[in-house]
Amino acid sequence: MGKAAALCGGGTRGLVSLLSAVPCLACHELPAMSAEPGGRGGGGPAGGAPAAPPGSDTYKGWLFKWTNYLKGYQRRWFVLSNGLLSYYRSSATVRSGGSSWKRLKNTPVPVRKMGTQAEMAHTCRGTINLSTAHIDTEDSCNIVLSNGGRTYHLKANSEVERQRWVTALELAKAKAIRMRNNQSDDSGDEEPASQSDKSELHGPLKTLSSKLEDLSTCNELIAKHGAALQRSLSELENLRLPADSGEKIKAVNERATLFRITSNAMINACRDFLDLAESHSRKWQRLLQHEREQRIRLEETIEQLAKQHNSLERACRGAPGLGTGTASSASAAKGSVQSAKGEASDEDEETEYFDAMEDAPAFITVTADPKHHRRSGSNLSGASEGHPEDWNLEDSVFESSNQSSYNESTGKDLLPRKRRRTRIPDKPNYSLNLWSIMKNCIGKELSKIPMPVNFNEPLSMLQRLTEDLEYHELLDKAVKCESSTEQMCFVAAFSVSSYSTTVHRTAKPFNPLLGETFELDRLEELGFRSLCEQVSHHPPAAAHHVYSRRGWTLWQEITIASKFRGKYLSIMPLGAIHLEFHSSGNHYVWRKVTSTVHNIIVGKLWIDQSGEIEIVNHKSKDKCQLKFTPYSYFSRDVPRKVTGVVSDADGKAHYVMSGTWDEKMECSKILHSSHGSTSTEGKQKTVYQTLSPKVLWRKYPLPDNAENMYFFSELALTLNEPEERVAPTDSRLRPDQRLMESGRWDEANVEKQRLEEKQRAVRRRREAEAVEAMEEGKDYEGYLPLWFERKVDAVTGELICVYKGGYWEAKDKQDWSVCPDIF
Repeated sequence: MGKAAALCGGGTRGLVSLLSAVPCLACHELPAMSAEPGGRGGGGPAGGAPAAPPGSDTYKGWLFKWTNYLKGYQRRWFVLSNGLLSYYRSSATVRSGGSSWKRLKNTPVPVRKMGTQAEMAHTCRGTINLSTAHIDTEDSCNIVLSNGGRTYHLKANSEVERQRWVTALELAKAKAIRMRNNQSDDSGDEEPASQSDKSELHGPLKTLSSKLEDLSTCNELIAKHGAALQRSLSELENLRLPADSGEKIKAVNERATLFRITSNAMINACRDFLDLAESHSRKWQRLLQHEREQRIRLEETIEQLAKQHNSLERACRGAPGLGTGTASSASAAKGSVQSAKGEASDEDEETEYFDAMEDAPAFITVTADPKHHRRSGSNLSGASEGHPEDWNLEDSVFESSNQSSYNESTGKDLLPRKRRRTRIPDKPNYSLNLWSIMKNCIGKELSKIPMPVNFNEPLSMLQRLTEDLEYHELLDKAVKCESSTEQMCFVAAFSVSSYSTTVHRTAKPFNPLLGETFELDRLEELGFRSLCEQVSHHPPAAAHHVYSRRGWTLWQEITIASKFRGKYLSIMPLGAIHLEFHSSGNHYVWRKVTSTVHNIIVGKLWIDQSGEIEIVNHKSKDKCQLKFTPYSYFSRDVPRKVTGVVSDADGKAHYVMSGTWDEKMECSKILHSSHGSTSTEGKQKTVYQTLSPKVLWRKYPLPDNAENMYFFSELALTLNEPEERVAPTDSRLRPDQRLMESGRWDEANVEKQRLEEKQRAVRRRREAEAVEAMEEGKDYEGYLPLWFERKVDAVTGELICVYKGGYWEAKDKQDWSVCPDIF
């Protein structure tokens, strides 16, 4: 045995580990082994780790299982079969083929078949599925099995016995996983493959399995015959033979031992090969699954593209021929429609197609050249006809709308302007520690949890409302329009321009305190003055009033409703916006669309606007319907697209609006319209022939270093600039907002919490006063806004807050005695 050990000392690690777990083969205390060719011979002394012969494998033995702190570890009989590990309180004599197998005490004995009748007489105490179980070893004798909420703490008598069980459990787990994967592959859930692919996949697997079965059978035969040879040699040693023959028998015995060890080393090498093949198989399976998912995504993308292509083809086929004469051909190449040769062309070479709104008729626009616009005997209906010469008036208001620079816009440099600040302190690079936020929330009511200023920008919601006036010159131009539909175009462009500041502004503004105000007095510089007041706290509502000496007045009451939907946050402004022109008396009313903040939980925040705006002139009954198209990964449209149509009281379309809410809006005058074919969705398509579009509004470029200044525009940078003579409730005087702008965020958080607690104390006092008045039978009015009052709107019939006057007079007198102390 010494020579054999010396010979194998320089072998592989598997051979050394095998020898360390195998007692001397010359010993006589060997377990009985099955004589069946298909039975499990001892894969090593005392059975060792079970190999994987054909058929179902079973492994049994005594282990100690942890029960509780009173009883500690208790001896239980464990049976490992078909990937399931079950345990019983006692064992029964196992019979197979009529011959009794002797079970060694405290030694697990591998068997080929299980005597089910004898064992099932004892109640199974528990079972754990190894295919999803985690196998861990705490020390030299302990085994921990966990599967979901079930955990077994087991202990073996020795390290060798523990190693045998661990090996058997790992092999059983691997086999159970393979069986489960095979079942899932054969269940038909995955996409069907071709017959050749299946044969290529299953052929090598079957060959590998059969070879492994052959190796396992050889292992059993070698073990059986080797054990028989060793027993025979041991018997010869006990016989009385000459001294020289005894030496020879010992040499033969050692060679037989070496043969046995070498054969076991070969089986170990085969088992290592199998493990390696299984690990590579799992790797290739993961790669294959990834490729399948990529293919599915690609197929979905191609399907979307095919649908859009088909829809575009149907739209082109549905457009009637716009040329006149004996022959006319329409071509949809590159989105253009061309007339037949020799005919006068009614369209330009470029044709623009606009997506239809869900609740409005679908339409297509065709850009025409006004110089060649001469029609005779047109097949187009007279649904809408215009004159191109109206579009090129020398003094047209549209001509002045092409000014895109902040300093070149009409009316901005008529008077000397006060020098305003052009930058604020850079935003500090503070990391957001969510744990510190959650730690401060422990034990507090939800309504009392302070949100840190890390989520804010140094402006209040009242100042954000005032930012809608950044492109007020659009309304100044609209005053000069003689046509109500032309005026509607500028009002529509103004309604879209208010969203241009939100494209990069993902931080939330400060929630105003009840009674907080904000004024923007630009009467001498820009011709308007604005006043906002927080008129309600639950629900939060702000009233806004703007007067312009250039001929218009705007007022609104906005309440913000929000819904958190897991991955994104929907912000829905509730309330109508009113705009009235003094000279014409045109009264426009519209509502804002829904803003959506995406990637709330994971990823980079980004904002999208979606929905429809209907602008109504309640005097002339003109309407404009604008559609904000939501962003779609598969859409071929430009992102943030806005389209719409301006029509009069009779429903006749006059202008087509197009553009994006973060860049520009254009207006195209409609010359003629006709009804096309009906789409597959059942909507009637309308073809509009228009003149070349003119830019009504273009976004001002952001200031330099805007990314470090919260992406504020030039107007936003001036909103929180300190000013004299403002009311003591003005947002510029709010201390937490001022501290945040200065970069002192920790102090801002403390101050913000103080202000919110002060507001809660005032609310509790009002509630107590209301209860006291009710007990005395008196009426209690509650909180009333200072500068606004609630009235029923004569146009919409809604109860809204309108400006009642007195603020600017109080500012002139510097009499702020009615203002509450909110800061």
